[in-house]
Amino acid sequence: MNLACVKFFGLFISALCKVQTVCFEKLACGFDSNAKADSSLRRIQRFISEYSLDSDLIDKFIFSLLPHEPPYRLVLDRTNWKFGNFSIQERIDLMNRFIKLFGSRSIECLLANREFLGDKWLEYLNKLSIEYHIRIRENFWVEIHGNGHKIKASWLFNNLRVNECAFYNKIVRVNGELCYLSASRIVNKENIPELQIIVSFNKPNKAQVLYKERWQIESAFKALKTSGFNIEDTHLADIEWVSILLSLVLIVFAWVYKAGIYFDTLQPIKIKKHGRRAKSLFKYGLTNIANLLFSNDIDKFNQCCKFLSCT
Repeated sequence: MNLACVKFFGLFISALCKVQTVCFEKLACGFDSNAKADSSLRRIQRFISEYSLDSDLIDKFIFSLLPHEPPYRLVLDRTNWKFGNFSIQERIDLMNRFIKLFGSRSIECLLANREFLGDKWLEYLNKLSIEYHIRIRENFWVEIHGNGHKIKASWLFNNLRVNECAFYNKIVRVNGELCYLSASRIVNKENIPELQIIVSFNKPNKAQVLYKERWQIESAFKALKTSGFNIEDTHLADIEWVSILLSLVLIVFAWVYKAGIYFDTLQPIKIKKHGRRAKSLFKYGLTNIANLLFSNDIDKFNQCCKFLSCT
């Protein structure tokens, strides 16, 4: 990565923290350089359309910024956007790539919603002995191992009341694959009680608690969208260009989140009556970095940069 590229990274990161949108015209106005906005705009456009990022290098860099040590709980999800569905083969390719870069020991478990099932997918996860906890539909047919009887998964947990949870203590087959089942009765967004049934590789007694961690990816999507960088403001249609833009945004996201943890140690975020923070760590970090950039407090910003650069 040459010096011009490094400088562009710095300008892009600071501009994104200030204007908080991926709209190129607004980013160009946020570039802290002597060049005119039109020149900065062309510079952004050239980088996105011409520069070839080493995706492995970028992924390893983002991984190095994570505030916790492995193993990690991975969450698989997709957001409503422009580029279609997420096939089983794409999921397998994604997991293979993660394992190639970071190793299977870096995975504590995989969490996913109802849309991420499929026989080949469970077969793949089982073969690699990857612990998973994936939600299935209430009316999903499962096979009782041993006698071959097929029943709807909900029939095993019909007696559960709201906020109660349980796990089936025998192994079953889902899409022909051996696994375990657990369930809890929750109240959905429409205020209607429903069963949350989880299929697991093992540890069904812990599945319902672990599955609650899946909400964090919704928070991440919110940060990438309306609560942070408004990534849907982009008008890019080329998937390769979107990939480059997303790589840049995710670097900033990781830095900002880690900064939020740092600033929280200096001045803790207020805790509300319901026990949650008044601001997310991401939003807290973004607000503080933006304030430093707008105030031109170079000393404090340099201190922040040293922290964010992991040095």
